[in-house]
Amino acid sequence: MKRALLAVLLIGAAPAPVVNGGLLMSADAPRLADYGLFDASGRPAAGVQPYTLNTPLFSDGAEKARFVWLPPGTRADYRASGALAFPVGTVLVKRFAFPADARAPGANLTPIETRLLIHRPAGWVALSYVEEAGQAVLKRAGKRVAVAQIGADGKPISIDYAVPNQNQCKTCHQSGEAITPIGPTAGNLNDGKQLMQWQASGRLAELPAAGVPRLARWDDAGEPLEARARAYLAVNCGHCHNRAGFASNSGLWLDPDEADPAHLGINKRPVAAGRGSGGFSFSIAPGQPDQSILLHRMLSSEPGIMMPQFGRSLIHSEGVALIRQWIAATPGQAGAAPAAATAPSGR
Repeated sequence: MKRALLAVLLIGAAPAPVVNGGLLMSADAPRLADYGLFDASGRPAAGVQPYTLNTPLFSDGAEKARFVWLPPGTRADYRASGALAFPVGTVLVKRFAFPADARAPGANLTPIETRLLIHRPAGWVALSYVEEAGQAVLKRAGKRVAVAQIGADGKPISIDYAVPNQNQCKTCHQSGEAITPIGPTAGNLNDGKQLMQWQASGRLAELPAAGVPRLARWDDAGEPLEARARAYLAVNCGHCHNRAGFASNSGLWLDPDEADPAHLGINKRPVAAGRGSGGFSFSIAPGQPDQSILLHRMLSSEPGIMMPQFGRSLIHSEGVALIRQWIAATPGQAGAAPAAATAPSGR
């Protein structure tokens, strides 16, 4: 009886999706379904593998599912900094959804959008597909989506969720003149087993014998405070605030490899004292979080002041608390230039 029932279920089941690699390389499909990355229920096609990050970007509390697809027979190469070197044909997928109640993550999820980064022969292409009438459709110009949710405090909240337009995608994913992935760096993928699994499956080339540096989990209180704060700033700010990023001219560089205290913002004066400075003198005033421009901008949701300027409409209270704690514990007298400081610049 069980075998007969199983046979009926298998006969009636929809065929497993098959990734259309040719279409991915040649065209911006009007529907996400055209690429064959997922079936109608959201099940990934063969070869579309989930992955996780130690520290993810905050996006108004959206829950994210991440996947990667590499063309058969190809593999990524290790890089000590920046994202792994993914081969042409790679697709990085990020799906966004909100739970009905922020206190019950993973339950009653409402899907909002799916973002693709596709590595075509001419470079990476960023596409956003928004859920409309039961299917995900391409939105080059972005979109605003109203999300109603019960917040972490048990009170109803409204989120003005912003699907980015293609220019905004380029802003955050810019490295020099090119678009590049942000999240899947070796350090952020290094959870103690994930990189080895990628290597064992043939999706990743050899790893260095000396080991792979690891980005901390920002929300793990068991890890050192500075490592957690640096990881949070690297992921939420460092994609723009680095030597090749959109905010390179600011002189505030928050990528995980930065070692210069001045470029990390410590006792660093802004280039221009506008509204964004809040009347404060330093990006980070050691021991004085409430006198620090960086925290002032994290505490704002006002355009022109808030940082990050894209990707959120809410203030991330947990992230603010972490950075406040870190600045309060940062040694050094405010106004005294660090030993390794360069000429003050940036915001």
